[in-house]
Formats: sequence, C-alpha cells, structure tokens
Amino acid sequence: MYAVFPSFSQAARSTAGPAIALAASLLAGTASAQGFDFENVTRLARESANQPYRAVSDKLPADLAKLNYDQVRDIRWRPDRAVWRADKLPFEAMFFHLGLYQTAPVLINEVTPEGTRHISYSRADFDYGKNQVKPQNWGDLGFAGFRLHNHLNSPEYKDELVVFQGASYFRALGKGQQYGLSARGLAIDTVGGSGEEFPRFTEFWLVKPQAQSPKVTVYALMDSPRATGAYQFDITPGPQTTTTVRSRVFVRATAGKPIATLGIAPLTSMFFFGENQPRKEDFRPEVHDSDGLMVATGEGEWLWRPLQNPKQPVVTSFATKNPKGFGLMQRDRQWSSYEDVEARYERRPSAWVRPLHDWGAGRVELVQLSTPDETHDNIVAYWVPAQMPPPGEPLEFAYELSWQGDAQQRPPSAWATQSRRGMGYTKLSAEALRQQTQYVVDFDGPALKALSPDAAVKAVVTSDANGKVLENLVYRNAATDQWRMTVRVQRLKADQPVELRAFLQHDNHAVSETWTHIILPE
Repeated sequence: MYAVFPSFSQAARSTAGPAIALAASLLAGTASAQGFDFENVTRLARESANQPYRAVSDKLPADLAKLNYDQVRDIRWRPDRAVWRADKLPFEAMFFHLGLYQTAPVLINEVTPEGTRHISYSRADFDYGKNQVKPQNWGDLGFAGFRLHNHLNSPEYKDELVVFQGASYFRALGKGQQYGLSARGLAIDTVGGSGEEFPRFTEFWLVKPQAQSPKVTVYALMDSPRATGAYQFDITPGPQTTTTVRSRVFVRATAGKPIATLGIAPLTSMFFFGENQPRKEDFRPEVHDSDGLMVATGEGEWLWRPLQNPKQPVVTSFATKNPKGFGLMQRDRQWSSYEDVEARYERRPSAWVRPLHDWGAGRVELVQLSTPDETHDNIVAYWVPAQMPPPGEPLEFAYELSWQGDAQQRPPSAWATQSRRGMGYTKLSAEALRQQTQYVVDFDGPALKALSPDAAVKAVVTSDANGKVLENLVYRNAATDQWRMTVRVQRLKADQPVELRAFLQHDNHAVSETWTHIILPE
C-alpha cells in the first residue's frame, strides 16, 4: 500500500505525565511486602487508564530554564556516584539532568530484595561545570532519564549500554557499535490521525542485578492522553545486545478521539542519502543510520525495502499475519561506503524485532519523511495490529529487540547487498532518460553460493500499473562472486509512484529475498 500524507511532526513532544500520587500509594502498600514486578506496573497502568489524563508540569526553575544547549551539556553526572558502583556489580546506572529540551521529569526507583526505594534528585550527584545556578533551591527535581553501563567492550571500563531519555525513546549498543537508530515503547497516530501523539515513560524501576547476572531488568510506566502502558525490559549485553520487551497497553477510557494508528515496537532512524539516491554535492558516498527495512512475513516471504529521503512524506505497508520479524537494518558495514571519520556510520547498529508469540493479523508500516540533513530522524517503522482493544482491556505484546552489528539477521536464501540507481553509457534520448529508471542490485547468500557460475538464474520482476518493465538481466559478477540484477523501468505517469518487486529464481524456486522498491513521484 502506498499513500502520501501532509507533513507532520518529526520530533517527540513531552505531552504526557504520571499519576504520581497513585503510583506512590500503590507502591507503599505492595512493593516492600511482596516484591515489585511487571504485575505491579500493570496495575498502575490499568488504574491510570480509567482516570482522566493529567499532564505533568514541565516548568523548570528559572535559573535552570535560562541555560542554553552547551550550558546544559556542561551539567554531568559524577561517575563515582553511579548506582551499584560501590557494590561492584556488572551494571551501573547514571542519570540525566533536566534542562532545555528535556523539561518533563521522570521518577526513578530502585528495586532490591529489601524493597523498593525512590531515588531522589540530589545536587551532589552532578557536576554543574561553569554554570551559575542554585540547585539547592530546586527540591526533588526529578531526572530527564538514565543510562546503564556495562563491561561491553573491555573488562577495564564500563561503557554505555542503553539509554532511556525523552518520551518513550530508548537505544542500546552491542560490542563495537556506535549509537544510531532508536526504539520507542509505543507510537500513536504517526500517520492517519489528526496529529502524532508521543507517549512517554513517566516512571522507571531499576532492578538491582545479582553479582554475576548476565542481564539487567527495567520496568517502566507509560502514559499519554489516549493510552497507558506497563513495560518490562530485560537487557543482555554482548556482541549483539538484546532487549527483551514485554508490554501491556491500555486505551484510556476518557481518550476522546479514537486512535487511528497504534504502532507496536516502533523504530526510528535516519536516511539522508545512499547508493540508491546519491547526492552529488557531498563527498561522502552514503549518509544513513539504516539503509533498508527487512520484513519476515508470517507466510514465509522475506522482503527488503531500500530506504529513501522523499520530497514529501511517504507511507507504505506490508500486510501479514503472525510476522516472524521486522527491522530497520544497516546492512552496509564498509567504512569506504561512508568515508566519515567522525560519524562512523558503518558502526551503527541494525535493530531486529522478533515476536515471542503470535501477533495475529496486521501490517508492518514504514514512514519516510523528508530531511534536509543528517541531524533529523526521518524514518519510522512499526507493527500495526488489525484490531484495537476496547478501553480497559490490555493489548499485550512480547518481542526480542536485537541491536546487531556485522553479524546480523539475514534471509536464509540470499539477500540484496546493494541497490544502485542510475544509467551507465546509453544512447537513450533526454526524454527517454526522464521517463526511465534503472536499478543495479547485487545479491549474495548461501542459496546463490551453491549454484555453479553458469547456472540459469533469472529475475522475476513485476511492477504496478504505473510502471512498465523494459528490461531485466541477471548474471554472475566474477569480481565479487555475487549475482547482479539490472532492471530498467518506464514510468507512465510522472506524478504517480511505481511499486517494483523482484527476486531471483533457479529451477522455478526462489533463491533470494524479494527486493521491493518504490520509484517516488516527481
């Protein structure tokens, strides 16, 4: 499905707030007596869903509110005061200070065998640098979020492992990786509604790990004008760090406008330009945190949709039942593809979502926005269930989110390694060149490696009604030991998109994933 929508917000807005008094009363009666777990957070979310939404105050103290970007960055957590450092545990927690863009406080608690305690803001935990402020007058200010550290890359130093900050955003790293795309707890009306609503995590509970624990657990309470949610995150560091997510989402009884699009397991990334959409004025060949959306459908098909930076918002979706997985992937891991000594895009992780139970019918939706530069996220992908729950009834999802590097999820047969757009030498007229588009796509994988160099491999290429496939060829590239497909398409109406699908076939059997691309309207 293809659709074009009017512009909508690309940045998270802090529009929700916690039922702080309710949370405090429930915790006081249950946490220390019988331990704190996912069911406690579920009860908080359910109770909140039955009450009118109340936004938390985001008014900062006057002297803090005056600080600019660099001044806020000068406020730093003191590493020697990290939670669990004195206990020499495998994980440590440090917190972010409020200021500038992060103005809505979150509550943070620690869960131990002895009970649950609220972690209060203390000016002694922060180094304020050169800032002339008076934190002693601020009271229990709260925090903007937190980060967890672990011996991810070295036994000598605890690196950042995962960050929770802003709305329901979080992101994690595997060994040797560098921050790139982000995940979210929930997306509401990214498209299809009267404007996007950004739920936010309003309270966290950090479970104190055991001395030799390979993972750390975080509970979170989510709130927004039209939904609440309970979340559990089990985070296991490694070459491929995994975040196992359990969520229960409640539609608020007093929501008012119905939710048009509920996005489960949303991923947010950036695509500025790449091999399929080069930018001649930039010396770098490619700039992106992710280069494609991969979907493993419940019917057994693997799909690859290269990302683009469109002139206007574009939404496409892939309907399926009980998907096996989806993700925004950074397949290209070569430094020479980016040539950026600072950004190091080849180190950005891919994020692969693997459902841990049957998700039923729905669709994977991909939203691509226009971005003028690489500082703005413009790509969103999520799962949309076919049916919404009634108010008060939970919608439960569990999935494993893997932050993958060089070793990442691939289709079992073969996959596209690059998708290049453009013509080589041609005798086509200028008018024909305006009407025609050519793609050169390379494939690699075990199903192709098993074939002889002279095997009869063909491309099965189809187009929608606005496109006419003029030519498609497949041949083995001896330089790379991969197989190359070239596809030339004529667009019939310039102001309409063209949907393309192609896969490689041998002896009437598919031997690659389905490469599915969209030629955007002019």
